[in-house]
Amino acid sequence: MCVSGVAARPVISESATSRSAGLLAWIAFSALGAATLVMIAAALLRSAWMVPGLAMPHPGPPWGLGSVHVSAGTVTVALWLAALLAGGGIAAGLAAVRGGLTISARALPVAGLVAVAILTVLPPVGSDDVLDYAAYGEIVEVGHSPYVMTPGQLRTLYPCCRQSVPLVWEGQVTVYGPAATAEQYVAAWLGGFSVARIVFWLKAFNAIAFGIVALALHRMLRDDPAALLRAHLLWTVNPLLLWSLIAAAHVDVLAAAFGLLGVVGLSTAPGGSRVAAAGSPILTGPRRAALAGAAVGIAADVKIFYILFGLGMAWLLRRQYRALAAAAGGMLVVLLPTYLWFGPPALQAVIARRDKSTVDNFYTFVSGSAGYVGQHLVLIAGPLTVGLAILLLRRLPAGAASPPAVAPALALSLAWLFVWPYQLAWYDTMALCLLVLYPASRLDWLVLARLTIGTLVLMPGNPGLPPARTLAAIAHAIQVGVAPAVLLCAAAGLAVMCESGRLERRRATTANEIRPASSKMPVRM
Repeated sequence: MCVSGVAARPVISESATSRSAGLLAWIAFSALGAATLVMIAAALLRSAWMVPGLAMPHPGPPWGLGSVHVSAGTVTVALWLAALLAGGGIAAGLAAVRGGLTISARALPVAGLVAVAILTVLPPVGSDDVLDYAAYGEIVEVGHSPYVMTPGQLRTLYPCCRQSVPLVWEGQVTVYGPAATAEQYVAAWLGGFSVARIVFWLKAFNAIAFGIVALALHRMLRDDPAALLRAHLLWTVNPLLLWSLIAAAHVDVLAAAFGLLGVVGLSTAPGGSRVAAAGSPILTGPRRAALAGAAVGIAADVKIFYILFGLGMAWLLRRQYRALAAAAGGMLVVLLPTYLWFGPPALQAVIARRDKSTVDNFYTFVSGSAGYVGQHLVLIAGPLTVGLAILLLRRLPAGAASPPAVAPALALSLAWLFVWPYQLAWYDTMALCLLVLYPASRLDWLVLARLTIGTLVLMPGNPGLPPARTLAAIAHAIQVGVAPAVLLCAAAGLAVMCESGRLERRRATTANEIRPASSKMPVRM
């Protein structure tokens, strides 16, 4: 993979890998590098194709090229190709790993973090949500509550505060938790009266969280080269994640970082070793359980649906009453004071989308093209989600190499992500941050397919369809035809493979079977 002239060539051990694995590796890294470069170029040229406009501060960051012209249609096609290259590149990389590929342990994290750094200092692209984040932070800074005041009201009452407020969301109060609101306030305080600078700080916080997860994975999996390479493919160099979490700066990565910390912390000893093999009872002290609960509480305080991680922990500790009470207490110590501070409007805001759905949900096959706004979908999706969650909790393989809390948290997250009708590509971050610690299985392909089509649906990031008639027709077909079909197949495939026992782990190539090339050894809320 090569990012802006920084080469990170995989050092392939020809004597240890098959020729086909080597070929898949070169395809993978070429595709991932090309996809990442397209995304970087789109961010550099933001002012030419994305709305609303964003006044760049002098000096930056962020920095962009304001004098270069490129049409929105050209960017749309380029980004569609980038999404397909990214999904295909990750798939090729995973196949190469299963074929025995090994590379330098430092190549992928270095390349991924360089890409993160570059995207952080460029203008935001892929979504206008981050501009609302900035407005919510400014609302707190001027002494109001973003759970009561809207960005449109901020612009009316404080004209000095508000260029770049997206018209689509100007009447929407925040739907994020108090911890996200606190982060947005800090960014507004650091950024001053420049929306671009506020956005830069939001992206910087995301980049730090993303990098912490990448480095934590590197440390945890350093003794298993195959698992380490797979984790970096799915997370660190995954252009689909880089686009949603860094380029578009969605807040989900903060929730994922804290949630993963809690799930892993529940299952590990102070030195980092595992307490017990997955599938065996773990003995977790109340103090460790409380700290893990507090970390998951912060994740849920950013985005409320990360409370599913807490339910997964509760499932694991269901026979350890003191540890279970401590974990629940840790979550409540975080959640109760913050929601009490902002009052009932905060709770009302975060559950406001319980009866909404996105345009590409697969329920449109039975409810019609306009059915995605129907409240009746909750009556269907609710029981399906609960049923799939029960099935996954009982039948999803524990994963002997994973921290014990990963499997139940992953089971509940997958059930909600695959079946609930309101989903966006960046929501899959909650599954990916756990999947990277779960053994390689057919789950990889299902999650990757969802993430790829979900990202494609929302590209390039401007509200509405692309301007050109042909591109608009293609985008509409993807939204209401291709994407729902892929999501339906993924959900059905997950249920069938789990019930039939075909989601069993695939044995990854171990360090004893390959010789490492270096001994130093991926509508909103």
